Amino acid sequence: MSKPSDASTDHPGQLLVRTDPYADPANPVLPQLDMTLDLSRTALVVTDPQIDFLSPAGASWGAFGESITEHNTVANLLRLFQAAKQVEIPVVISPHYYYPHDHDWDFAAPGEALMHKLRMFDRRDPLSLEGFANSGADWMPEYKDLIQDGRTIVCSPHKIAGPQTNDVLFQLRKKKVDQVILAGMAANFCVESHLRDFVEHGFEVAVVRDATAASKVPEGDGYLAALTNFRWLANALWTTNTAVARLTGAARGRTDLAAE
Repeated sequence: MSKPSDASTDHPGQLLVRTDPYADPANPVLPQLDMTLDLSRTALVVTDPQIDFLSPAGASWGAFGESITEHNTVANLLRLFQAAKQVEIPVVISPHYYYPHDHDWDFAAPGEALMHKLRMFDRRDPLSLEGFANSGADWMPEYKDLIQDGRTIVCSPHKIAGPQTNDVLFQLRKKKVDQVILAGMAANFCVESHLRDFVEHGFEVAVVRDATAASKVPEGDGYLAALTNFRWLANALWTTNTAVARLTGAARGRTDLAAE
């Protein structure tokens, strides 16, 4: 949701106008499209709802914390989880885990190298949960009961950013899903990579813009970069308020139709 512009007089005699860098353009060139939900073929996909991304105790908070706080990402993701469970659509988690053998790769891109340096998402063994609870690879406490409810689909881990290395697409196809509500971390990395792959595979995708966040580092504002690309690629770009309203509205419509 766009923030209003504000004015400041930090310098005598000079009016400085600060605008929200994430606000939608007043005169967009791209067509303004939307997505109508059919809950019989819709799923919520959440990437990396894990401590190392989203918690002040996580390994990457120094890079991501400002953006997470600014967009109220943790609370907005919780609302999405709750709304999806309420209307009984599939909830699919695409997690990020690194095992000891992943640290023996012979080369890496900068993003990968940073994650390895920070020891993000580390697990001791792919077949054991020893040391998993409350580690950086674990779910955020706010989401744990919702994810571990026996109904959530927890996929195998993606290893860099996209779903090409895990079974997310397979799980969606097996649920006859072709509409995805997409959220999670990080906006310009895993979320954008999942969006690109979903779109290329013929899915309709609505990205929830304030249920994600990104790094703010000297190299640039990852959220701003992601938002630009979301506008080009996503079938819809919603706030959490909009996503929750669309889910509950679609469920109401489905119930009404079933009653006829």
